[in-house]
Amino acid sequence: MLRVGIAGIGFMGWIHWLAYKQIPGVQVAAVCEQNEKRLAGDWTDIKGNFGPPGEHVDLSGLACYHELDKMLADPSLDYIDVCLPPNLHVDIVTRAATAGKHVFCEKPLALTVEECQRAVDHCRASGRLLLVGHVLPFFPEYAEARRHIDSGKYGKLLGGTFKRVISDPLWLPDFYDPRRVGGPLIDLHIHDAHFIRLLFGMPTALSSRGRRRGEVVDYCHTQFEFADPSLVVSSVMGVINQQGRPFTHGFEIHLEQATIQYEFAGFEDHGETMPLKILDRQGKVIRPKLESTDPLDGFVAEITEVANSMSSGTPSAILSGDLAVDAVRIANGQSRSVLDGQRIEIQ
Repeated sequence: MLRVGIAGIGFMGWIHWLAYKQIPGVQVAAVCEQNEKRLAGDWTDIKGNFGPPGEHVDLSGLACYHELDKMLADPSLDYIDVCLPPNLHVDIVTRAATAGKHVFCEKPLALTVEECQRAVDHCRASGRLLLVGHVLPFFPEYAEARRHIDSGKYGKLLGGTFKRVISDPLWLPDFYDPRRVGGPLIDLHIHDAHFIRLLFGMPTALSSRGRRRGEVVDYCHTQFEFADPSLVVSSVMGVINQQGRPFTHGFEIHLEQATIQYEFAGFEDHGETMPLKILDRQGKVIRPKLESTDPLDGFVAEITEVANSMSSGTPSAILSGDLAVDAVRIANGQSRSVLDGQRIEIQ
């Protein structure tokens, strides 16, 4: 039985807690939180843009730590699940690895490429696994799209458009702080940056145009360039100022012999889905049957991948620190492109 300690009980800590409850072979054995109310099990003030609201949680039988170093010193824990704000990630990751713990860290790994690389290098030098919580490839629709792409049934990948737009996240006061959360590119679009990197490889250059809010990019469109000039890949991401549509994401992925489409939009009154479809060259509309469309199931699949990696001692090809570094490299390049008004080559 793997024993994990969760560092930080906020929205993502709550979602991870719910996911762990569904995974055999791994057990939340400890939590660390400085909020005394939450450390006592009252998580009712937690909320996010999906999933159930927080509840009263029974923490009896768990080790409850107020100080992180005490949890890191707990010899019974196999790995630490870091669910703290992004500006704290590198410090916590490196301290955990130094203490001999493997680490699963929520995205983004850090706010800058240099910080990300420091975390990756430190864990590697310490002989500890580092997995980063880029959950999007495990969401049912995205996982199904990947399955069809990887099968080769529909030929070569030609490109795609990826969308992720939210209303103002008013419950996150530091969302637009470039030194704490990083704004929409780092906190929101990083999902698609990672997915684009996973599907197409690393872009060689990009051009972004968008709007700013203070020091960060608020909304932008991006065209990506690759070593293969036949790939046509773009994205749209950011914040709209209409609170009636809290969240939307989706994609249209082009292959030689098919187009794969999906989009979900959450509205104040209800959510609307354009279900996953494959449009083939014969004019057929194929509607794959998914076992689930619940976002929480994506986290269950993601943490199952984490548990398998931790149990076997082998890195994850999807949740690797190197891919997480590249995702931040892409997002930071998009930011520079908008702020400078120039095409950016990705180093």
